[in-house]
Amino acid sequence: MTLTAAPADRPRQTRWLLRLHRPALYTWAVLWLALVALLIALSGPLADAAAEGWRQYEACGMSERCSYDQNAILRYKSSYDYATIALNVLPFLLAAWAGAALTGRELESGTARLAWTQATSPARWLAVRLAVPALGVTVCTALLAWLHHRAWAAGQGRIDSAKEWYDRFTFHAGGPTLVAMALAGLAAGALAGLLLRRTLPALAVGLVAAGVVRGLTELAMPHLWPAVTRLSTVDQGFLGKGMVVDQGMVTASGAHVPPPTCDSPASCATAFDRFTGRYNTYQPQSHLWDLQLTTTALTLAVAALLVTGCFLVLRRQTGTLRAARATG
Repeated sequence: MTLTAAPADRPRQTRWLLRLHRPALYTWAVLWLALVALLIALSGPLADAAAEGWRQYEACGMSERCSYDQNAILRYKSSYDYATIALNVLPFLLAAWAGAALTGRELESGTARLAWTQATSPARWLAVRLAVPALGVTVCTALLAWLHHRAWAAGQGRIDSAKEWYDRFTFHAGGPTLVAMALAGLAAGALAGLLLRRTLPALAVGLVAAGVVRGLTELAMPHLWPAVTRLSTVDQGFLGKGMVVDQGMVTASGAHVPPPTCDSPASCATAFDRFTGRYNTYQPQSHLWDLQLTTTALTLAVAALLVTGCFLVLRRQTGTLRAARATG
């Protein structure tokens, strides 16, 4: 028997894929729209109300009788925190779920093998299951990241409790690293689905793998761009504000060593007396986009390795099928 791919195979594959995972798509659409609405509110009315609350608070001065809109300040803070955490977790989780479901579920139910024995090669089957959700993940998370950065910028200089750019959750929610993390989650879920061939175990393993990628990226991120070092006297404390890479003390020979531990003013004075100053190595705000782009590149490279692993695993698993096709 000779099997050939029909010209309309790819559109049929996409339609079948969308029908099969329609409940997940509806769920994702509702959550995505809710986040979009919240982020638009954070960059507009919620930020304006919180800024006015802080203006009223600062106008109070030392007055004991002061009235200001505390609820607006707290409402903005809570909404920002919820949105930021959701952006860090949701696309990442949904992408891993999508990868595991798209591969593990179809392998578990046998629909994948049915497709392979008709008009779809295993490689094309996998390519569609990675490309379609990857396109959706990229577009949706990119828009969310842009809206989050806009919401964050709306609070800078106006709201005293606004997060700094180097807050890790804020950093990842408001830039292209969000897209890269979601794509890595998708690839990790797909690879787990191919290896385990069952949806739920693949989801669990995919999430763990995506979490490992996120953790390693967190560790590497401060070192992906040349940092700035500022020296100060012992009494001045650490100078410079940003993402800390390293901090410590400077000895008389100029060596950099970790700060000493002490538990009382007297012991601290003795411990610090033998140093000539302090050093602070950090990433300033001007390095924000350099760090975003290098972290994104690193994460996308990991995602590409995971995708390569998916095709290698599929190739090994379908070797018998290819041999049958070749002799059919």
